[in-house]
Amino acid sequence: MFEGEKPRTPSINMNMPTAARMYDWLLGGIDNYDVDKEACHRLLDIAPSSQLLARNNRSFLQRVIRILADDFGIDQFLDHGSGLPTQDNVHQIAQRINPDAKVVYVDNDPAVLAHARTRLLRNSNTRVLQADMRDTEEILAAAADGNFLNFGKKVAVLFVSVLHCLPDTNDDRAPAALIRKITQALAPGSIIVICQLVSDHDEVRDGVTELMRQATGGQWGRVRERGEVRAYFDGLKILPPGLCDVVDWRPTAAPPPQHLRPTDWVEWGGVAEIL
Repeated sequence: MFEGEKPRTPSINMNMPTAARMYDWLLGGIDNYDVDKEACHRLLDIAPSSQLLARNNRSFLQRVIRILADDFGIDQFLDHGSGLPTQDNVHQIAQRINPDAKVVYVDNDPAVLAHARTRLLRNSNTRVLQADMRDTEEILAAAADGNFLNFGKKVAVLFVSVLHCLPDTNDDRAPAALIRKITQALAPGSIIVICQLVSDHDEVRDGVTELMRQATGGQWGRVRERGEVRAYFDGLKILPPGLCDVVDWRPTAAPPPQHLRPTDWVEWGGVAEIL
């Protein structure tokens, strides 16, 4: 079921990279074009661990969904900036644990929407919204339409590796303000999952940010520092093991030792409960 679609879905621009298709290439997917591959190679020149980080991030997402569905009994998920469908998406993991689990994906990339139409059509417990992830009121209204998601009950809201796509602004569309706005609309006991790309190195932060802004025609935000991401969690109850490199968030196998970890940048964040 597909809700929130505009009358005319924007056409797919095969001549300009998108973050979603680049992420797909980094994961070894096939839903990308030469222009995305070229941009990824430039990215790897600046941050060589980018492919490893993409895979670590995907594993983190899959662990989070399993734990939230199994241990926390969460059966409603709102996934912002969901990206291209790959293997073991949010709805597949959650619905293996609870077939009645409902998932709403939010994205504004026409390639993501096109793939979603063909792959999720027969899943009545999954919706895809065509929307900018900053349009909180529109997203919440569409997700709740027909009582699909019930925001009077616990919901898990995901911002997994997407907030670096948002620029800094002086209004409620800035990342930290966006998080505050959506958490205020959630019932106590709801969960928010946040991670984004961070680096301790100016040259990586500035180099990747400039590359992605140019490559995507300005559809990018900024690689940030840990302290900035930590501020997203203000007022929330951060769940163990706290904020960390996502490979250290409740791993199912021993995480890599420090000397084998990337030194250029990491996916950093965690999981928190709405009080």
